[in-house]
Amino acid sequence: MYTCKHFAIYELVPPKVYKERGGKAWQLLDDRLLMTLDKLRERFGVMTVNNYYWGKDREWSGLRTSDSPYYSPYSQHSFGRAADCLFGAASVEAVRQEILANPDDPDFELIGSLELGVSWLHFDVRNCDRIMTYRP
Repeated sequence: MYTCKHFAIYELVPPKVYKERGGKAWQLLDDRLLMTLDKLRERFGVMTVNNYYWGKDREWSGLRTSDSPYYSPYSQHSFGRAADCLFGAASVEAVRQEILANPDDPDFELIGSLELGVSWLHFDVRNCDRIMTYRP
């Protein structure tokens, strides 16, 4: 089981999951997602997935459970294989374009899909031909 070097579990799961499972919540997330999050953090600097722990509004940008207003049974978020990320220094669009231009870069090799046309970086590690793109 992989645990992130650069993210605490409460940054990746909603508050209820963190409260009920604590560190066991790592088991709910795909290792490929976690490894890619660390690689993106090392490459692009400060990143945010969930920030509710610090009193802010993002709690459904990693794992989504059935009580989420954004829940979809077939969403990669529901399987622990997706994250919606914001960046401190890099622009989301610049990060997205760098990934699309360099899909075989070791930092991006596990990414299966990117969402286009949104103000956050949605990536997931689904099993598909790489890198699939789609719009909301």
